[in-house]
Amino acid sequence: MAVSIWRLNLASPSDIWKTYCRALEAHSDIILNNSLKPDPLEQAEGLRYLTRLNRIALEMFLENGDPAFPGLYQASHATAKIGADNPDNFYQNATISGDQVYRISGHRGTVPIFSFATKANRYAVNGTMASTGEIDIRNVDCDAEGNFEIIASKARQESNWLPLEDDSSILIIRQTFFDKNTEIPAQVKLECISETGKPDPLSLSELETALTSVPAFVAGTAKTFLHWAETFRANNFNALNTHDQSMFIRAGGDPMIYYLHGWWELGDREYLKITSEIPDGEGWNFQLENMWLESLDYRHHKIWVNNQSAHYNDDGTVTVQVGGPEGHPNRLETCEHHRGAMLWRWTGAKTHPTPKVEILKY
Repeated sequence: MAVSIWRLNLASPSDIWKTYCRALEAHSDIILNNSLKPDPLEQAEGLRYLTRLNRIALEMFLENGDPAFPGLYQASHATAKIGADNPDNFYQNATISGDQVYRISGHRGTVPIFSFATKANRYAVNGTMASTGEIDIRNVDCDAEGNFEIIASKARQESNWLPLEDDSSILIIRQTFFDKNTEIPAQVKLECISETGKPDPLSLSELETALTSVPAFVAGTAKTFLHWAETFRANNFNALNTHDQSMFIRAGGDPMIYYLHGWWELGDREYLKITSEIPDGEGWNFQLENMWLESLDYRHHKIWVNNQSAHYNDDGTVTVQVGGPEGHPNRLETCEHHRGAMLWRWTGAKTHPTPKVEILKY
């Protein structure tokens, strides 16, 4: 005999949907009413940002929310972006649990930087993502053909071990390219090896839990990176000098990377000239973002430069031009924006120079 949802004291399907929609509706104030006073372009991008965060959260909590049967998805890509996403990266994510054991396998390709991390994803709670385990391909034993296998678990493994903790809830895989036209991406497969069988059909209670988590993630993520933007504008105005890395690591940053965030803002006929020494390391890049800490449209515009694409000065330094007159080999497009966040990454570097930022007229 069928059991009514009313007798189980569950919310009705209609109530579940309406509650989800009302929660999302309330979050428009994060975008439209804040201290940065967004202009019409920023408002449009901000509301689009909420739809993007909603898409990401649906992938995270609903479509790929079962840690016993994890699926790889992308939380940042060309049309959905979180927290100063890297145009040089191919990101993959999965929902995991410290109660399970996972096998990550595949072929390492030729991508120069390839890393794995487990995190305690608390973006929906307090905007943090604490590290619970890290490993990169340099510390992974691959066979002669480049095949690899990593075990992610709480129990220590003899080799190729990615640690989990009780509150591990997300796997982040980063592939960083210097030239996507020539470098071969890694191929990755993820399996939970402590579970057998197949997942149960979706229930209304599971749906309700997922749709409750989605708006919380949208709000928590938007508030976190709006706070970053407000902080950068107040303290790092037309400057790249965020040498305290703690805020970035708490939000899930890669420990291989030293992050120099800043805020750029240009008046009429102004542009930025940014010059830096280049330290020894794995690589570097610089990018422009909007006020929501989304990288600008790198599909159609030149908004970033890296260690391979850059033109270098005769003395080995590099100069990047933000906006301004045409002709500079490292000129970046502002895509009709007059302000936003910016980021210089030193990856695997022994030292961390502070780029010199100058405001010039033309």
